[in-house]
Amino acid sequence: MQLQRATRKQSKIKLSISGPSGSGKTYSALQLAYGICNDWNKIAVLDSENYSASLYAHLGAFNVLNLHEPFTPEQYIEAIQLCECEGIEVIIIDSITHEWSGKGGCLDIHEKETSKMRVPNSFTAWATVTPRHQAFVEAIVRSQSHVICCTRSKTEYVMSERNGRQVPQKMGMAPITREGFDFEVSIHFELDQQHKAFCSKDRTGLFMNSEAFILSPETGKAITDWCESGEAINANDVMARINGCSSLGELLQVYKDYPQYKQSLLTEFENRKRQLIINQEIQTQLTNQPINSNGVH
Repeated sequence: MQLQRATRKQSKIKLSISGPSGSGKTYSALQLAYGICNDWNKIAVLDSENYSASLYAHLGAFNVLNLHEPFTPEQYIEAIQLCECEGIEVIIIDSITHEWSGKGGCLDIHEKETSKMRVPNSFTAWATVTPRHQAFVEAIVRSQSHVICCTRSKTEYVMSERNGRQVPQKMGMAPITREGFDFEVSIHFELDQQHKAFCSKDRTGLFMNSEAFILSPETGKAITDWCESGEAINANDVMARINGCSSLGELLQVYKDYPQYKQSLLTEFENRKRQLIINQEIQTQLTNQPINSNGVH
């Protein structure tokens, strides 16, 4: 365990766009994506919106992978991995709402798991669903590509008093996905019916003080410049992550995250793997030892 001076590293942006039907989520995402990579061939849309992305084929020769029900988390994960293997620089997921509330999505899976129980227990059923959804989130967060997530939204209202009467007051747009997804992204844009974007979350500091505006390739270019302005990740950074792994699963993820270091740091990966296996065996032996009357092994 070692303290280090905080430095911002070069990264791939993870952002989300939410809005009601007709607000321009798909078009805006494509404009952003082109600005980010400046190459339509390096953009892929994972389309669960009934072939809506193909309506914008006139913009450029981007790639499309049409997703169909059941919209399981695993289908999305497989699609993301396929894009990465094909060298896609910007992945647009349009939309992540289906993974959550679509047919075969997490809410559907939860309902089916609950109905299979002899004594239905909604809380227990989430023990099966949550890891699957979390794996989907991790696939986005850890992707070596830029990822833009489009999310359907609905208008939320609260009752407030006005002139002695209770009247509905519009509070904003609620993205239709699992609560807390916005914690996983660096930027979140909310679109209105005039296709203007309001930035409700911004770790980059680029847009938080901006008035509502139209998302464009210039917006994407500004995001790319921010991503590339950090320090380059070097071998020492990766070695620190290797040594900080507390499980074989974490080590495998680091191995996948930095393919450029698979060969040059192979010895470090193998040494840490060996140490983790030894630690695991020692822990297993301690757990299996009988406890005497004094309460010790």
